Amino acid sequence: MQPSIRKHLLWDFDFAAFNFFAGASIVIERVIERGDINDWKAIVNFYGEDAILFYSNKSKQLSKRDKNFTNVIIKSPLIH
Repeated sequence: MQPSIRKHLLWDFDFAAFNFFAGASIVIERVIERGDINDWKAIVNFYGEDAILFYSNKSKQLSKRDKNFTNVIIKSPLIH
């Protein structure tokens, strides 16, 4: 089982063998940084809002701007 995100977001991994549960932080960070609205919808449906906010807030890779954007977009009607 996996979220229906675009494969190029995980260009440096074997997409078919990628563990989307163990790699949740990677997937969430990539969608926050480079995802489109459909990628956002896919991770919200797959991981849930709480997990996305958790991984976003604890990320050392994401900028403060990306973290703030995540807090705004996660409640947006655009992805629900």
